[in-house]
Amino acid sequence: MKLDHSREPVAGSVAIVTKRIQLSADPTLYKSLLALHTEVEKAAANAGLDQKLIELVKIRGSQLNGCAYCLDKHSRDARELGEDERRIYLLGAWWETELYTEQERAALALTDAMTKLSERQDVPDDVYEQATKVLTEDQYRAVCWAVVMINAWNRLGVTSHKALPR
Repeated sequence: MKLDHSREPVAGSVAIVTKRIQLSADPTLYKSLLALHTEVEKAAANAGLDQKLIELVKIRGSQLNGCAYCLDKHSRDARELGEDERRIYLLGAWWETELYTEQERAALALTDAMTKLSERQDVPDDVYEQATKVLTEDQYRAVCWAVVMINAWNRLGVTSHKALPR
């Protein structure tokens, strides 16, 4: 069956998720990415960011990238940290609710802009200005690196068709 990518998303053309080579199986590269991930998590904590905010960033990036594995993982992680399920459910329309703090809204807007770079080729000035208004420089850097990391993990998961844990 030939997929027609111009008419609908690829997922709509595929009846089942096919098994693929797992990119995370390369131990050297995987360990290097994991080490960077650990440093990004430390930077976020050292900058005083709430881990729940970082999990919201990870969930939102994963929504935009369509990574089921990461959506599942980070939704679970957020709930384990005490995140309200309603806030997780509404992340797809975060800008329409008052459920998120000003800092979270800035981080989510930054996540959207950075994840959609292929559409905009920029992080709009208003997004940058809002983020730097409510985040310190260290917090801004940490959020940006968290977005970079989740986008990297999403690309590995989506390309590999990483299976959900049972």
